[in-house]
Amino acid sequence: MKHAPQRDLTSGNITGTLLRFAFPLMIGNLLQQFYNIADTWIVGHFLGSGALAAVGSAYTLMVFLTSILLGLCMGSGAAFAIHYGERNFEKLGCSRAISFSFISLITLLLNGIVFWQIDRIIRILQVPAEITGLMKDYLWIIFWGIAATFLYNYFANLLRALGNSVAPLLFLGISAVLNIILDLVFVVVLDWGVKGAAGATVLAQYVSGIGILLYTFIRFPELRLGRRHMRWDVQLIREILGLSSMTCIQQSVMNFGILMVQGLVNSFGTVVMAAFAAAVKIDTFAYMPVQDFGNAFSTFVAQNFGAGKKKRIQSGIKSAVITVFLFCMVISILVCEFAKPLMCIFVAPQETEIIETGVGYLTIEASCYIGIGILFLLYGFYRAVKRAEMSVVLTVISLGTRVVLAYTLSAVPVIGVNGIWIAVPIGWLLADITGVVYYTKVQKNYLDAIGQQDKNI
Repeated sequence: MKHAPQRDLTSGNITGTLLRFAFPLMIGNLLQQFYNIADTWIVGHFLGSGALAAVGSAYTLMVFLTSILLGLCMGSGAAFAIHYGERNFEKLGCSRAISFSFISLITLLLNGIVFWQIDRIIRILQVPAEITGLMKDYLWIIFWGIAATFLYNYFANLLRALGNSVAPLLFLGISAVLNIILDLVFVVVLDWGVKGAAGATVLAQYVSGIGILLYTFIRFPELRLGRRHMRWDVQLIREILGLSSMTCIQQSVMNFGILMVQGLVNSFGTVVMAAFAAAVKIDTFAYMPVQDFGNAFSTFVAQNFGAGKKKRIQSGIKSAVITVFLFCMVISILVCEFAKPLMCIFVAPQETEIIETGVGYLTIEASCYIGIGILFLLYGFYRAVKRAEMSVVLTVISLGTRVVLAYTLSAVPVIGVNGIWIAVPIGWLLADITGVVYYTKVQKNYLDAIGQQDKNI
């Protein structure tokens, strides 16, 4: 492992180390959003509001499906980071063999199920009849990218666990540019409609997925698995399955709740669907960096948890909270101030009703970004100290509140669709309170669970 691309997060200035590690993650995920932004902009401007509504609704579904694989890979990445912090490279190799086999199987099963149940899925989403055909055309192609999503996220989380956040960024950058080019060719030049937008995204996903796999094995042969790693250690299996399954459940619950909200949004008609599709892209783009910072924070805590550096973890928590607070304040102000121009990026200026609805959503959500910023830190912390089940609890509180309030408030005539938007920050707040109170009560137990004597920072 001595030649592996790595950044040791267990030493050095905490804030600087966190930001240097987090920055490529932030840039990488912002580039990844260009996959969806390219689809949304091109579809909205060249194919119309019906196609935009179909692609937006399909996007929410795909986020839910891929969140299953993302959660499994993130959970495995936490285990990898802990073993790297321990400097136990044999255990790291065995963990990789177990997790790759397990997640590969889940990927195959997931792909088979979604193709088999595609018509039922569309009915569950309450998609309006006039865009059902468009959505099925889009989904039938986009589903082929699920395997690519697994490959990219697995190897990206492996490299990040060892402190390399640059290589995943490079492959996302290449595929983002390719996606935009293919979108223009397939949709604008060849006039393939929503099928072209889906095909462009899938091809770009495979470039990043296969590319990072080959890069890892060719550039860093020490990361290849050997025969000695192919052993089924019961303790490691439990650890991998525990962290992976809990993180998977957390991600799935989060996105299943969003999917339920999408069904409610669809019931309000094409205008609200189109506004929601565009506004969610902006919303996700705005708080994506703080989500990536939360993931970087998780790797930081996991490596120091493995290394037994209790005081460094405590100092890192303080640094991370301050950083997230400052970032969220800036982004909240910018999104609230420029909500209308941002909507006009995706929606033609004459679509005033769609723009007005989207601005209403963005104003409410952006005012409360600090809520989701703290929540991402809590998710990352509990995953890193092998308490991923707490992330599930917080997600259930956040999304459960959101779904219940969204359906309840939107049914009140004077509130209407705004009730769906208001429910979101309320869910964030309740989850934050729960997570912080729980952390305060059990902080000593979590950090004292580190099986090594605390070291100096």
